[in-house]
Amino acid sequence: MPSAGNYLDVALFSVLPYVALFTFLLVTIERYRGQAFTYSSLSSQFLENQQHFYGLVPFHYGILTVLTGHVVAFFLPAGLLWWNDHPARLYVLEAAGLIFGLLTLVGLLAIATRRLNVPRIREVTSVTDWIVLGLLLMQVASGVYVALVYPWGSSWFAAIVAPYLWSLLELAPNLGAIAPLPLAVKLHITNAYLLILFFPFTRLVHVLVVPNPYLWRRPQVVRWYRRAPSPARHG
Repeated sequence: MPSAGNYLDVALFSVLPYVALFTFLLVTIERYRGQAFTYSSLSSQFLENQQHFYGLVPFHYGILTVLTGHVVAFFLPAGLLWWNDHPARLYVLEAAGLIFGLLTLVGLLAIATRRLNVPRIREVTSVTDWIVLGLLLMQVASGVYVALVYPWGSSWFAAIVAPYLWSLLELAPNLGAIAPLPLAVKLHITNAYLLILFFPFTRLVHVLVVPNPYLWRRPQVVRWYRRAPSPARHG
């Protein structure tokens, strides 16, 4: 008789991925069709700029690099395993991944601290913002933990996780390799599905339609000017 753990694995790694992807596609499309104006990061830069810059820039550089590594491992697992066949290249890749993961985590912590400590930012931070921040922190922190405790992640991702993800696309989830993975790795994968599920309900949708030139532009200072009331109004 299947154990509770088996049922949980089926729910998290066979059912949840499709629920997350279906919700992502449906809500993202419907939101864009009916509320295109909400496809915005709703930037709070004009309320506070210095902490904003030092949080968002390291976060974006870090997360884009880490995501690129995951995408390469997914589409080119054999090429990645070939690269890692040489120890020096493996060490460089693992060190780079950890560094950019830590950079992402530092940026996220700075973002969360800014939203907690700056009153004007805290007032415009919604419950949705806190949820997505929590999910992102969990995702990045668990990724850094996995990188430290279970090294050579680029190799076992290419050899184990990538085939499992491809099996999802083939509509035939293969849990044989996923089931024995450590709890921390399962948490990292499950949290990724939750982020995909929650994504279309948040301000993160702006990444689908808006470029991010602030990654390389110089810091900007935003000033508000209010026109003095006309004397005629007081006559």
